[in-house]
Amino acid sequence: MEISKDEFSQEMMELLASPRKQAWYALGQTFVNVAKHILFHWDVAYHAPMPAGSKILVSNHPTTVDPILMISLVPEQIRILIIDVLFKVPVIGASLRKCRHIRVNQGAGRAAMDEGLRALEDGATLGIFPEGVISPAEGGLAHFHSGAARMALESGKPVVPVGIAVQREKVWRKQTRVDGALETSTWYTSGIYAVTVGEPVIFSGSADDRARVKEVTEELAERVLELSLQSARRLALLRKHRPVFIVRWLRPVFAR
Repeated sequence: MEISKDEFSQEMMELLASPRKQAWYALGQTFVNVAKHILFHWDVAYHAPMPAGSKILVSNHPTTVDPILMISLVPEQIRILIIDVLFKVPVIGASLRKCRHIRVNQGAGRAAMDEGLRALEDGATLGIFPEGVISPAEGGLAHFHSGAARMALESGKPVVPVGIAVQREKVWRKQTRVDGALETSTWYTSGIYAVTVGEPVIFSGSADDRARVKEVTEELAERVLELSLQSARRLALLRKHRPVFIVRWLRPVFAR
């Protein structure tokens, strides 16, 4: 998806003008919004406008950069549930804490869910990757955990499903020792990044009803999978017609 100078300027104004946004987060969000157009062929399709106010974004997770790029999907500050290991990485961990992202400690998902529910009650937008791990390299989804469904049922907030597709041959992995343990990150720093944002849905029922939680979890997985397949189909078409890098950047400049 190409972006004109006017669209780019409007996007910047929305990001900088959003209420209740911390200065550090706003700076990072602006940087991400610029970098995504430099590093990637950024392609986003919305099935419907984002609902105003508090909501939950639920997405698949093909690469390590997904949480970083998620913050550019909405103008307001978004708090993302992120595994605890990233909070242990120097500089990155400090930045995550400063931006008030929510730490998910292994075996203590309930504490993260409670913090997320309090954030939703305060009017925040949340981002969740229910797989809890990187999506399978061959495609599809890993097992969806039930936290997103429970939070949706307990809060009554709209859920916005998101499906991401990337060029798998451009994904690369790096092992890093964090807090004494060897961790593998899955990086994607160039290529087409296709995102499909689905229609918001509000789920009814009790978070204490296990059968209902299972139903909602399965429905969310189905919606995210279908959206990721839509993104993959668009990505395949873009690969056939993708302009070279410099032409892709010059085209919006001279388009009038």
